[in-house]
Amino acid sequence: MTCVFVQIRCNPGKTYAVADAIYEREIASELYSTSGDYDLLMKLYIPSEEDVGKFINDHLLTIEGISRSLTTLTFKAF
Repeated sequence: MTCVFVQIRCNPGKTYAVADAIYEREIASELYSTSGDYDLLMKLYIPSEEDVGKFINDHLLTIEGISRSLTTLTFKAF
């Protein structure tokens, strides 16, 4: 499994709807509301055999109300 963090910027007034849609898809390990440039921070685990970009594109970025995302890949936990 690959641990990935995704910051999500939502269209104005859509943050709660986007968060609900993410939880309905059951892809997030953890999901937080954040301050700053992005509205949500999501931690997810992607199966090793899956392409990270395709997984995020197919399972996350099809949610209405997302205007931008920033994905951070992880390599090692300390």
